[in-house]
Amino acid sequence: MPFDEAKADRVIKFIETHCTHTKGRWAGVRFQLIDWQRELIRELFGRVKPNGLRQYRFAYLEIPKKNGKTELSAAVGLYMLCGDDENSAEVYSCAGDREQASIVFNCAKTMVEQDKTLSSRLKVIDSRKRIVYHKRNSFYAAISSEAFTKHGTSPSCVLFDELHAQPTRELWDVMTADTDAARGQQLVFVTTTAGVYDLLKICWEVREHARQVKEGTIEDPEYLPVIYAASPEDDWESEQLWKDMNPSLDVIFDLDYIRKTYRAAKQNPAMINNFLRFRLNRWVNQITRWMPMDHWDACGMTFDQDELIKRPCYGGLDLSSTTDLTAFLLVFPPKDKGERWKVVCRFYVPEENIMERARKDRVPYDLWRRSGLITATPGNRIDHAFIRRDVVNAASIYDLREVAYDPWGAVKLANELDQEDGIAMIEHRQGWKSMSPPMKQLLAMILGHEIAHADNPVLRWCADNLVVKIDPAENVKPEKDKARERIDGVVALIMALGRAVLNQDRKSVYETRGVIAL
Repeated sequence: MPFDEAKADRVIKFIETHCTHTKGRWAGVRFQLIDWQRELIRELFGRVKPNGLRQYRFAYLEIPKKNGKTELSAAVGLYMLCGDDENSAEVYSCAGDREQASIVFNCAKTMVEQDKTLSSRLKVIDSRKRIVYHKRNSFYAAISSEAFTKHGTSPSCVLFDELHAQPTRELWDVMTADTDAARGQQLVFVTTTAGVYDLLKICWEVREHARQVKEGTIEDPEYLPVIYAASPEDDWESEQLWKDMNPSLDVIFDLDYIRKTYRAAKQNPAMINNFLRFRLNRWVNQITRWMPMDHWDACGMTFDQDELIKRPCYGGLDLSSTTDLTAFLLVFPPKDKGERWKVVCRFYVPEENIMERARKDRVPYDLWRRSGLITATPGNRIDHAFIRRDVVNAASIYDLREVAYDPWGAVKLANELDQEDGIAMIEHRQGWKSMSPPMKQLLAMILGHEIAHADNPVLRWCADNLVVKIDPAENVKPEKDKARERIDGVVALIMALGRAVLNQDRKSVYETRGVIAL
């Protein structure tokens, strides 16, 4: 597509002449576009179709916090209000709630108040969150996700701030679907940081489209993707990566700022995901990371399972209700000083829906089955008789002392194993009292690299999915309802470890750590 230098320069001149910074030490200073901002604006407004209209209808900007996306969005909104030569322009600043929707609007409002030309032509109606341009019968308004009130709009520009926080897709659909019929060059400008990975959220759908356009997987000439995001394979502790992902570094903030947040995350694993999201723009599985995955990975030592034959061990059984993952884990206490606690994993899914679940959840159940990491049980529901036989078989191979189980949905199977097969089944409820001590024990062992889990990818997936709830007394327990994916494996590990520790003479070790044994 051709490039119109004059159109690109017009927008840059408007922003750098009439727009100002609004916060901190830059407040009141004329906007000077940073290199990456200038490149985005030039491409967005300078690339035109053969008829002279803008090529791009959608622009997707995903970038870490503090890089200047909010004020850039406000400046674009003001240009679209009074610089785009659009009669009866309707510019909307959209977000998940009223407070978030007001952030970009308030930046635009301050820019208007700080520039004589804009303040003489535009009227700010603060009570209605509107900026009005009477000369062209145009307005700029802030709206939130109460989408049912927004039908009938004819937006010339839609600014979506922090799209990852949109609770539903309704506002997106109302503001973008079939709204460009009356507008020759409507613009939808999305600015967001990474969020929590959720296939059902509109942001993930929009983001995946942008990523595929950027990578050339799909062709969409009306879509401009600008993404600064680290991948899971990148070394999150690399200062070069920090620089690459933060294009406003040394202009808005310096490297010491990132170093400070990095040190805080290293000292508190719960802050790691915030660092990944806000500093590296990496999508995560949970907001509050409880399990430090770098330490988890350091516990991936392999071992010969044959050496565990007839060794004492303790089991944990998390039985799924119907179609999901079932986990049966064994924990082997160390025989000698310095030996790691060893974990043997067994996972099960129903055979008939394994391919459907792999496609739907984008989790490689089928690959894990072929690799022997998951067992497919007959039928389309978890086969309790199959699980029972496997537990009995494990008891014949190892010295299985006890099996802890979540009583929900497993009472009948537990009674059969206990009363008919002679395996000591111990009910392990999922409340604070039962779960907090072994969870703290597990965390202490992971941080101390005292466990060997053989780098099992299914167990790692469960551990990375773990979301916890913390009460005022700092007790913890898994919060299954808020986990984005399955956590059954790590729950079974917690239960098995709790029983193993209870039966081991490790009192002095846990007293020194301040961990209460069960």
